[in-house]
Amino acid sequence: MSDAPHAPGPDLRATLNLPDTPFPMRGDLPKREAGWVAAWETEGRYARLREARCGRPRFVLHDGPPYANGAIHIGHAVNKILKDMIVKSRQLAGFDARYVPGWDCHGLPIENQIEKTHGRGLSRDEVQAKSRAYAGEQVELQKADFKRLGVLAAWDRPYRTMDPGNEAEQIRTLGRLMDGGHVYRGLKPVYWCFDCGSSLAEFEIEYADKRSPTVDVAFLSAEPGKLAAAFGLAALPGEAFAVIWTTTPWTLPANQALNLNPDLPYALVQTPRGVLLLAEALVEKALGRYGFAPADCPVLATAPGRALDGLTFHHPLAQAHEGYARTAKLILADYATAEDGTGIVHAAPAYGVDDFNSLVADGLAHADILNPVQGNGVYAADLPVFGGQFIWKANPLVIQALDEAGRLLASSAMEHSYPHCWRHKSPVIYRAAAQWFVRMDAPQPGSEGVFARAPAARTVREAALAAIDQTAFYPENGRARLRDMIANRPDWCISRQRSWGVPLPFFLHKVTGQLHPDTPALLQRAADLVQAGGVEAWARLEPADWLGAEAADYAKGSDILDVWFDSGATFSHVLGRHGSHAGEGRDDGGPEADLYLEGHDQHRGWFHSSLLLAAALEGRAPYKGLLTHGFVVDGKGRKMSKSQGNVVAPQAVSDKLGAEIIRLWVASTDYAGDLGIDDKILARVVDAYRRIRNTLRFLLANVSDFDPVADAVPEAELLEIDRLALGRAAALQAEIVGTLDPASGLWTGGHFGDYAFHPVVAKLQVYCSEELGAFYLDVLKDRLYTTAPKSPARRSAQTALWRITQAMLRWMAPFLSFTAEEAWPILNAALPQAQRPQGSIFAAEYTVLPAPDAALDAKWARILAVREAANKAIEALRATGAIGASLQAQLRITAPAEDLAALASLGEDLKFVFIVSALTLEAGDALAIGVSPAAGQKCERCWHVREDVGADPAHPTVCGRCLSNLHGAGEARAFA
Repeated sequence: MSDAPHAPGPDLRATLNLPDTPFPMRGDLPKREAGWVAAWETEGRYARLREARCGRPRFVLHDGPPYANGAIHIGHAVNKILKDMIVKSRQLAGFDARYVPGWDCHGLPIENQIEKTHGRGLSRDEVQAKSRAYAGEQVELQKADFKRLGVLAAWDRPYRTMDPGNEAEQIRTLGRLMDGGHVYRGLKPVYWCFDCGSSLAEFEIEYADKRSPTVDVAFLSAEPGKLAAAFGLAALPGEAFAVIWTTTPWTLPANQALNLNPDLPYALVQTPRGVLLLAEALVEKALGRYGFAPADCPVLATAPGRALDGLTFHHPLAQAHEGYARTAKLILADYATAEDGTGIVHAAPAYGVDDFNSLVADGLAHADILNPVQGNGVYAADLPVFGGQFIWKANPLVIQALDEAGRLLASSAMEHSYPHCWRHKSPVIYRAAAQWFVRMDAPQPGSEGVFARAPAARTVREAALAAIDQTAFYPENGRARLRDMIANRPDWCISRQRSWGVPLPFFLHKVTGQLHPDTPALLQRAADLVQAGGVEAWARLEPADWLGAEAADYAKGSDILDVWFDSGATFSHVLGRHGSHAGEGRDDGGPEADLYLEGHDQHRGWFHSSLLLAAALEGRAPYKGLLTHGFVVDGKGRKMSKSQGNVVAPQAVSDKLGAEIIRLWVASTDYAGDLGIDDKILARVVDAYRRIRNTLRFLLANVSDFDPVADAVPEAELLEIDRLALGRAAALQAEIVGTLDPASGLWTGGHFGDYAFHPVVAKLQVYCSEELGAFYLDVLKDRLYTTAPKSPARRSAQTALWRITQAMLRWMAPFLSFTAEEAWPILNAALPQAQRPQGSIFAAEYTVLPAPDAALDAKWARILAVREAANKAIEALRATGAIGASLQAQLRITAPAEDLAALASLGEDLKFVFIVSALTLEAGDALAIGVSPAAGQKCERCWHVREDVGADPAHPTVCGRCLSNLHGAGEARAFA
């Protein structure tokens, strides 16, 4: 958009009101942004904004803590910018919008980094000291990068999960959970990572393809007579075997039972390898795997699974080693199906949840569960045949042993989806271990909480599911995803076997394994200890210091809390009435935030753990709304990877293009899906930024001499097109920011109210290019430049422009924060000093604009439809070379009655709307437009072609209207 389309001679140029502004055309963002960030920090801008909203209703976005490990990537930038835009838009809406940033500082990734740097074998004290120092360094590095992105927050007082006050509050939270009966210790199969050397939570699991061996294994019947009788046979024609199929041969040494479905029909099939027990529906497939023709293998009899309950079979390696000379009982279980395999499932209760549950329900004692796999994935040395072997390497050895024992019917390999550790990307197993759990459902009789005072009114699962119904989701499909995860998840294993984390500060009896009877008081004492000296203080504590002579009977626990407990509990001590950030929560004292915002993977992570803890402690969610965004991919939709060379680093983009471009990219992308970025996409964002900036520069330049206090034209006296422009701006503002509630003084609704930014950017671009650039500002240039500086016509235009600019700056400020803050003092420079706003645009609120006039809108809709047709006709004549600019044309418009009335109502001002030098109207049945070269000469000052150019000999190149504007009363404008 050109600031000065007219180029008269040097003397006449001085008579024009040419635009002028210190707001540069080029943002020079990479060089200037860092200076603005430094200035905001020096003046304590976030604190000043809190002062500006003191006493107003609060809006609290609780920060999901990024991990303090490594430089931020583009996904971090998306997350923090989205949060910043939301907080800023709520701030402009009149809320006291608070944002305390946080960091997750404990856990395995940091411990692994310490091991990589300093080697294994460090003492617990060394691991803790080095981990704390490393996490602190990472927080500061990430903080600097987040600030560089223009994110305003309480950077001087973030929360860190490793701060002693937060560590202590987590222990107190654990105490409250135990007090409510939600925590218990038990032996259960849990996800176990050999690389971590620890149990994993559901949230720490991801699925990836894995190639696994498959085996069909025969278990010899220990009771052939009973087996025959179950099928109504007098005897069996030879040895009989129950056949299982599994993808985990390494679990077979720990087999303790067989499961089959009570409602499935099973068949006894005579084969060259003996009589085989198989699910009837799977006989043909199974025989095919074994190389037998079904026609040669008759089915002797069939029976329902329930008829086989309790029959026993020998372990397939019973003859290979006396250590396997045991039997496996058939136990009925619904999870055995006829979908694949043989319809019979081998049960190793230490390595499968279903196996564990079915055998324990059948009466197997925990002490009798076979669990030969150690925490490092190696079989215990005393395991027969396979002792000391790593389980993945043991698979072929187990298969070989089965084959040598004559119990292997088939073996192959398959690709399937398998759980992996999301940190190490290595396959995990289920492994039974004594762990601490948060109970999802009501306890079984005799297994109540450790020191529960009274049973909770609702279980954790019930409270969490109810809370989901009361939560707003953005996008809505997140509700079903989180609900399904909560509805189907097992109890939450909250203990880990690591060094760097918040301890479970327990003393367990060395014989019984029971907690010390004074555990409630000891927990509070431990919290106080940690508050004073960090988790290191617990690690250094000698049991005798607290237990005295009893210390000989008790072992001090060394487990730490799951890192998801760390971040999940932050709502309590960051937003609650007590803790490290008391007062930063809601003004009504509630511990829930207005919004949690993270990537959609956090349905199984932070959203999930936070919900479980809040449901247990508060009976509700810790958030009123839950917003999820997608992951960042390249322009082709591929995941970012260093190996593919498609990684986009936010630091590099900031240095080259400016952080403002990253912000605009985030705002313009629909975050509900994945966010694509590459050089081509960023180039388009740069173009969009330039168009918006150029429009803003034009607006600022044309109100640089406007004092809104002294020069503003009353709304009723504005020219009609100026009232139209303000009404259209108001309509757009209603879509963007909603409406003002007079009672509360808050703006609610609109795209910002729904946390939707890409529609705002799209509409702002259209507004700048079409509503302003192609129409209103294009029409306005003549009036702004050629009428007298203080004329009512020019002041009317400036009044509308100043108000539109005030509104537009606020619309763009949440995402184009650097640019809005840069323009803010320039826009207000013409105000009297006493009325000039100081500091940030975010201390202001959305501005009130005159309501749209429906009748005026309808009238101008007709006019603009005719204008569009006229522009096409003018372009057609320009293409012939008969005219150049549209001001060299005159129009003859024939129009139906309603269109003609709308056009005629503008009188002489109509030609300014069409940007032509002359225009005549005629009545007709249909719209027709004639275009011809205008008669007369071109005025050197206004460029209109008029017949009165040179009428005054003293000004031979100037038209009559320009003379009136320069030396007379000035031309009268009423409409445009």
